Amino acid sequence: MSSLARFSVNQMTVKQLSMPELVEACLETGIPGVGLWREPVRSYGLDATARLVHDAGLAVTTLCRGGFLTAIDPGERKLALDDNRAAVDEAATLGTDTLVLVSGGLPPGSKDLRGARERIADALGELGPYAASRGVRLAVEPLHPMYAADRCVVSTLAQALDLAERFPADQVGVTVDTYHLWWDDTAPAQVVRAGAGGRIHAFQLADWTTPLPEGVLNGRGQLGDGSIDFRAWRGMVEAAGYTGPVEVELFNDGLWARGGREVLAETVGRFLEHAG
Repeated sequence: MSSLARFSVNQMTVKQLSMPELVEACLETGIPGVGLWREPVRSYGLDATARLVHDAGLAVTTLCRGGFLTAIDPGERKLALDDNRAAVDEAATLGTDTLVLVSGGLPPGSKDLRGARERIADALGELGPYAASRGVRLAVEPLHPMYAADRCVVSTLAQALDLAERFPADQVGVTVDTYHLWWDDTAPAQVVRAGAGGRIHAFQLADWTTPLPEGVLNGRGQLGDGSIDFRAWRGMVEAAGYTGPVEVELFNDGLWARGGREVLAETVGRFLEHAG
């Protein structure tokens, strides 16, 4: 079996490539899977994207992203739920069983983290059965605590599992992303917990490099450039029973300024060197 057999590249890693260019480059490089994002999929066309990846024989490992479920206003909450149902439908059309959720930050003027998390749970209670009916699982992704205020009030794997475990595992699980979790010394025990419950629905890699860029969002480092031991993380997740795709998801202005095919080839090489 090829050491790239479970490798997947997230579309954002090489967002400078068009959808056809991404698919062509994956085929040329021997990459079997892609993680897609809703915005470029919609831009190219949902049905057109589904045909393109299917005809190429590529697996769509995840769709990013749903979530942003912390609104207090009833109208805003309804819009969020409707958008997440649409995201589930898009995932089903693309043939992926995993929709990654970024839960959302604190609503304007609020300081109530606990209340925000409870609203996420309420939303999952509505969305989980709908997703399961479409053959899609929701994968709650904890983000590094620096994003808690504006992007994701779920900061640890324990918090994500506390939400997910209220629902069946075929409805709600978690995303394990090294960039967001590498610092947490409780994460290994939570990986075991997640694996025992069959709740590791996605596994993503990105490195932690410093100094962080202004705005921090696009600071995900190329594999091997930072502080994370990817083989240790992969071994940990696989020891917990995970056998799914290993997806590299990088947000990095420096990588985006380079040629997409060059970055893709480099990413494959780094994966084989540091995580393969």
